[in-house]
Amino acid sequence: MQKDVLHTIKANLTGFSKGQRRIANYILDNYDKAAFMTASKLGKTVQVSESTVVRFAAALGYDGYPDMQKALQEMVRSRLTSVQRIQVSNDQLSGTDLVTSVLQTDMEKIRMAIEEISRRDFDVAVDELMKARHIYILGVRSSSFLAGYLHFYFHLIFENVTLVTNNSAGDILEKILRIGPGDVIVGISFPRYSQSTVKGIQFAKDRGAKLIAITDGPSSPLAPLADAMLKARSDMISFVDSLVAPFSLLNALIVAAGQRKNADISQIFGSLENIWEEYGVFGSTDDEQT
Repeated sequence: MQKDVLHTIKANLTGFSKGQRRIANYILDNYDKAAFMTASKLGKTVQVSESTVVRFAAALGYDGYPDMQKALQEMVRSRLTSVQRIQVSNDQLSGTDLVTSVLQTDMEKIRMAIEEISRRDFDVAVDELMKARHIYILGVRSSSFLAGYLHFYFHLIFENVTLVTNNSAGDILEKILRIGPGDVIVGISFPRYSQSTVKGIQFAKDRGAKLIAITDGPSSPLAPLADAMLKARSDMISFVDSLVAPFSLLNALIVAAGQRKNADISQIFGSLENIWEEYGVFGSTDDEQT
């Protein structure tokens, strides 16, 4: 979406019919709620027919109401405040089985990831990791958990891996000060995108590093900088980010890297098993029972 829905609505406002202006004004004032309404509910809310809502979407140049709704949802993911997200989730989940609704939403995000991930970009990402001189993994706020998880396994697979989860742009730049050509930075960012992450990624690109972006799509500020973009959605569940699909995507990346370094991985874990046994890191089943 080059121009968001609100911009398009404002540009066409004077040419709308009376009913269409009702829809337009409601969306402009309540885009956070409208994005998650069916055509029928939106029509009832502004007191117009469902067919008027469908024609409104067509008048804006969309193939249908679902197409316009998808564009609205793409936009609001990066705009909603935590308070707005709570209100949206309350409206969506009211009267439902909360556990089922949340788990089904997470399942849907994984299904969408399967359909939307570029296999070409995934292969490019693995290739870049295999030949990287040094790998930096950058993620802050809730994305820091994703970054930490990826780092836990990558430091076993690769020799030179640096985790960057600092929140301030200054600290991030200090951590990646020596980044340059031959290096790869894995940038992880989801709405609302952290400017600290974006600045760190821009610095890395300016220094000649390759970027593997793990983010939610082309509207992400990381997308135009990426050498490979791996897409997974983290659509809001109240004030909580849904990280199920991003975590699953990271699992795929870890497994792919592990397969490419199969002999090294076997040797590394063989050594680890010996170390764990020698130092009693995990203990035995008999020890646990006594």
